[in-house]
Amino acid sequence: MLWIALVDRIGSGLWASVSVLYFTYVTGLSVAEVGTLVAVSGAIGIAGAPLGGRIADRLPLTHVLIALQLLRAAASLALLTTDDYVLLLVFSAAGSLGDRAANVLTKLYAARVAGPDRVRYQAVNRTVANAGWAVGGLVAAAALAVGTTAAYRWLLVGDALSFAVVALLTRRCGEPPSPSRTVAASGKPVPTTARTTGPWRDRIYLAYVATETVLFLDDAVFKVGLPLWIAHGSDAPHGLAPLLMVLNNVMVVALQVPLARFGATTAAARALLLPLSAVFALGGVLMALSSTGGTVTATLTLTAAAVAFTVAEMMHATVSWDLSVALAPDTAQGSYLGVHGLAQSVQRSLGPLAVTAAITTGPAGWTVFGAVIALTCGFQHRLVRDRLREQPLSVPPITVSEH
Repeated sequence: MLWIALVDRIGSGLWASVSVLYFTYVTGLSVAEVGTLVAVSGAIGIAGAPLGGRIADRLPLTHVLIALQLLRAAASLALLTTDDYVLLLVFSAAGSLGDRAANVLTKLYAARVAGPDRVRYQAVNRTVANAGWAVGGLVAAAALAVGTTAAYRWLLVGDALSFAVVALLTRRCGEPPSPSRTVAASGKPVPTTARTTGPWRDRIYLAYVATETVLFLDDAVFKVGLPLWIAHGSDAPHGLAPLLMVLNNVMVVALQVPLARFGATTAAARALLLPLSAVFALGGVLMALSSTGGTVTATLTLTAAAVAFTVAEMMHATVSWDLSVALAPDTAQGSYLGVHGLAQSVQRSLGPLAVTAAITTGPAGWTVFGAVIALTCGFQHRLVRDRLREQPLSVPPITVSEH
């Protein structure tokens, strides 16, 4: 699965950085059409996380993953076949749906296979994935230097081929045990859990997912907030923006695994929310301070802010990975993790609005931005306390045969 993560992210890195340029220069769409296409396909993709999780509680996980990867490959190749706007929208939406569903199901696979080592596994997985993004981005940058229509198309072909390779690799993976598809031993009652209403009626889990949407805002800081603030709110050179993205990537690759040991247990992961709140608050203050000095001061404070938000990103990844699984009943992990996947998807839509509001407000806006996320960390720390105190039932399951 780690090799799958690497290949998947290399392919995604090829396409993600040039998709807008492809639709502009190859298919001839206007700026408004490109913006609408990205927004609508992203909105449809939000449904992929809960839909994929629900299906994975009922069917073999590897089979669902293979189908999703083939869907992503077909959607990417289909983009090469037309310039029609409606068809481009349909194919982009299908790819987005498959992407969000596959993202949740690879997490579910790790939760079922890694068990108590899931935090370390996820840390290694994020390290491998970031390395894949970097490789794909470098290849895309080289292709952009060529700048021909053929170069853009070959990048899209490479993206599609990566998903096909991932589907083949997934066939080699063993099917993990699934608590949601087990039967009791002969003469014993079927095991049940204390929570069987599903994620959509689980108020605590839904509130937890809502707080997660806020904590994922660090993604919008790097993709939207830092570049715009450098250009319009500080005296830092514009070339600093891509360098800070590189810094973020390098830090994640180098430090995600070492940091994961601070959240190796569920109790430790919950406790990590308190220092995480302080790091988010510090990041907001540093962004505000970057507008108070000249070029050198702005460059140093923005670099420090990027470091703070990257540390927050890694800490939150560790916390989120463990709590999202620990708060879900064993027999409905897929459904619950699918609903948790909505947090990241919704943030992709609301995050740019939040950071734009902070930029418009000025230095005070960034201070409030960091403070709001910090307070949300504290609220989440209290929210999950009672649920985590509940003792899970210890009923040894017997896995249903897949044959």
